[in-house]
Amino acid sequence: MAGKWRRDFEILDDTVHGHALVYLDNAATTQMPRQVRDRIAGYYAHEHANVHRGVHYLSERATGALERARSHVSAFIGAAHPEEVVFTDGATDSLNMVARGLSDIIEPGTAVVVSDLEHHSNFVPWQRLCAERGAEFLIWRSHDGRLSLSELEALLAGHTVKVVAVTQVSNVTGTVVPVTDVAALAHRFGSIAVADGAQGILHEGMDASASGIDLYAFSAHKMLGPTGTGVLYGRRDLLESLAPSRFGGGMVGTVGDSETTFGALPYRLEAGTPNISGIIGLDAAISYLEENGLDEMRAHERELTAYAVERLEALDGVAVLGHPELRSSIVSFELAGASAFDVAFMLDKLGVAVRSGHHCAQPALRSLGVDSTVRASVAPYNEKDDIDALCDGLARIRKMLGS
Repeated sequence: MAGKWRRDFEILDDTVHGHALVYLDNAATTQMPRQVRDRIAGYYAHEHANVHRGVHYLSERATGALERARSHVSAFIGAAHPEEVVFTDGATDSLNMVARGLSDIIEPGTAVVVSDLEHHSNFVPWQRLCAERGAEFLIWRSHDGRLSLSELEALLAGHTVKVVAVTQVSNVTGTVVPVTDVAALAHRFGSIAVADGAQGILHEGMDASASGIDLYAFSAHKMLGPTGTGVLYGRRDLLESLAPSRFGGGMVGTVGDSETTFGALPYRLEAGTPNISGIIGLDAAISYLEENGLDEMRAHERELTAYAVERLEALDGVAVLGHPELRSSIVSFELAGASAFDVAFMLDKLGVAVRSGHHCAQPALRSLGVDSTVRASVAPYNEKDDIDALCDGLARIRKMLGS
């Protein structure tokens, strides 16, 4: 099935150390199809100019492309208005912007709740903010990669929680967090619901209006687009109240000697020249997904992820970490008698690209009782043959290590 998409990713025809490349590091970054690369090259060849700055032809053309991208992103995630889409440098930038922008409501006697499955980008900013503001930093604990909504409810009932910040999909266990239920629960207790969609946007999607999520962050490079480009979605009224945390050109209304006013959404949160080519690349990535059967891609990924778990759990010496009720695209595991780094290094020599380490999610690893894992993650262009190559490589490594 993946063959019809795979042909658009020439890098997958490369060889590594004399072996065909098997790319299973998609949670770190996905590959880009030629259609996205061609669109970015076309921008630089025929449209390159700064946006929102000039009345000349190229500036107006670049501005039009960027604002069309904003409308396209808005429609793709189900936002009510294009102004609810703010362009950033990535999900990390978006989440830091949210934490800084909400700092005024975090004070002694209040709390922020995060899960222990968070990427550091949705953990450390809130941890730091609570320390600075004298607020409580509460952790919603997972159990073997599972989160209990009743335990979240108990945290909300026992504290004055201003923000609940959760991942949509764990980058360690692949746990799909029911963010719609989390948002409903947060709102019942008067809290703002923030979701990190970096691992969720491609594999699970987002309907912002229907989900009830107040603020949602994601990155282009996790969904077949370029690096250095991200999105912060927010409810319009909430974004209008969010304090800007970066200042400069493009985001001001009037600059006086002693006071400055800020512009309208979304520009009040977009200081400086945006990553124009990256935003246009994101637009092209969304078009590629929509034109090539996104629902079919996601069904293929679910089948592939289940196959990976089944094959890995059948291997002697391999322990799959975390058993969530619903898993999306990611499987972390250990190989007995070998460090995660050594396993990833030896797999690379066999042409198989995986990730090793703590995955910028040390609290999640602590919840699983480990300090590092090997992580395999799939995308639409992967096939069962890739999973077989991974498992054959692990069996070979285990034999080399003498079991």
